[in-house]
Amino acid sequence: QVQLVESGGDLVQPGGSLSLSCTASGNIYIINDMAWYRQIPGKQRELVAKVSMNGNTNYIESVKGRFTISRDSAENTVSLQMNSLTPEDTAVYYCNADIISLVAHTAEVYRHSYWGQGTQVTVSS
Repeated sequence: QVQLVESGGDLVQPGGSLSLSCTASGNIYIINDMAWYRQIPGKQRELVAKVSMNGNTNYIESVKGRFTISRDSAENTVSLQMNSLTPEDTAVYYCNADIISLVAHTAEVYRHSYWGQGTQVTVSS
């Protein structure tokens, strides 16, 4: 099995910075895209930023220039550096990874999208 464990959520004042981290462990053969999503109660979960296996990144418009996603393929981690935070960034942030795993005792692989447990980011004075 595969697990994603997040860390870094906290309460921060408007204009402040926060860094989130997520580590994948378990039966991992290849990690394709890694991403951060966020969700506000009563709203759909939205993609915040994504980084591909070759390092290409994508961001939603509202975080461009403020957030930076990065990954360490050797450590199976993805990070999200968030600067100039506003109250509108308050949400539960979820790590997501598209992972290919090996099927035990076979030559087969399977692919699945995994989620972390979520970490609360609150931006408030």
